[in-house]
Amino acid sequence: MSKVLIMPCLDMKDGRVVKGVHFVNLKDAGDPMECARIYCENGADELAFLDITATIEKRKTTLEAIRRVAQVLTIPFTVGGGIGSVADAEEVLEAGANRISISSAAFRNPGLIDQFAAKFSCSKLVVAIDVDRNPTLPSGYEVYIDGGNTPTGKDAIEWAREAEIRGAGYILPTSKARDGAQTGYDIPLIKGIKGAVKVPVIASGGAGTMKHFLEAAQEGEADILLAASVFHFGEINIIELKKYLHNKGVNIS
Repeated sequence: MSKVLIMPCLDMKDGRVVKGVHFVNLKDAGDPMECARIYCENGADELAFLDITATIEKRKTTLEAIRRVAQVLTIPFTVGGGIGSVADAEEVLEAGANRISISSAAFRNPGLIDQFAAKFSCSKLVVAIDVDRNPTLPSGYEVYIDGGNTPTGKDAIEWAREAEIRGAGYILPTSKARDGAQTGYDIPLIKGIKGAVKVPVIASGGAGTMKHFLEAAQEGEADILLAASVFHFGEINIIELKKYLHNKGVNIS
């Protein structure tokens, strides 16, 4: 079993870290540079930075905020939101990101995945998939775009497979129903996607207790455990979380 990584996520709006429930009711969670510095000092393995309103507002992600965060980081840094072209991705990587994450743009134009993978390599490309349950689809899960606002009618696991074939180096599924609710990750979703692809899968949406992280690692077989609220508001300490997971038999970094 490869080592499981812990990845705090900075959801960004108007230059500040925010966190909501089910993608709405956003609350301020601090300055991104300060949050990033603290996470580095407290044992995070990677960091995600998602400009959550860039796509809806039809703008690029904020490069200055990326540069500020990159200044204090010593761990890999994935940036998403408002990246719709190779040129956009180049700007984000030059600003300090180690990887780029694409979601709505990739769904609307799947050829972007091929372009990005060819230009930057698969290892620099995360395809994020916002998901909600839909029992009429083969897997029971539907892809949503535009910050989780627009249903697509596309089966989530089918889309994950296609994204991997086109060159995604990571798949990041987020359960819309679980996001911010702290009721636990959607384990069937994570396990279903993990069983459908060979690339690392990043569990996202719903972490509220240490046990939830354990379930995602052991039952869901996730490679990276992403969370936001529990870290931002001091409910779970990353160092203590790693000790807990290690004691439960998880191969943690």
